[in-house]
Amino acid sequence: MKLSIPVSTHDHAQGAAHAHVTLVQYGDYECSHCGRAYPIVKAVQRALGAELRFVFRNFPLTQVHPHALHAAEVAEAAALQGKFWEMHDALYEHQAALDDHHLIDYARALGLDPARVAKDASSDAVVGRIRADLAGGDASGVQGTPAFYINGVRHDASWDEATLLAAVRAAHGKAHP
Repeated sequence: MKLSIPVSTHDHAQGAAHAHVTLVQYGDYECSHCGRAYPIVKAVQRALGAELRFVFRNFPLTQVHPHALHAAEVAEAAALQGKFWEMHDALYEHQAALDDHHLIDYARALGLDPARVAKDASSDAVVGRIRADLAGGDASGVQGTPAFYINGVRHDASWDEATLLAAVRAAHGKAHP
């Protein structure tokens, strides 16, 4: 499967837009598999440095993870105050505590206005963005999380560190002979 919605300036991205490899993850903040993937993605980012752009898109699996949607909403609300990645990291680093009380505590700890985060979390902009990520994931064949795409092609192999790093390096070799 291929990524149906190309990466754009609308996405949350770390790394240069002109990087040779773009790794897209559809993720759920409450998903234990995504929690295990979080340090692996960080390791791949460290290994590739400027050669990699990492993009995160929300794909909360609300049927099995009751806090996933609110966590995604708070991450997007934090983005409106310029702190998406800080909140993204906080959510994965405290994955066992994603109830609304803790979400607001994380916002406060990041220096965000908690009242604004609470208000923005249910705004049309935030809800629309999460719906767009979900629709893009559905169109791209995402059925579970984490789902990875390397340069627009779904990575169906294991996402353990060695395998994911090898796949990203192979894509880098194709993009940069």
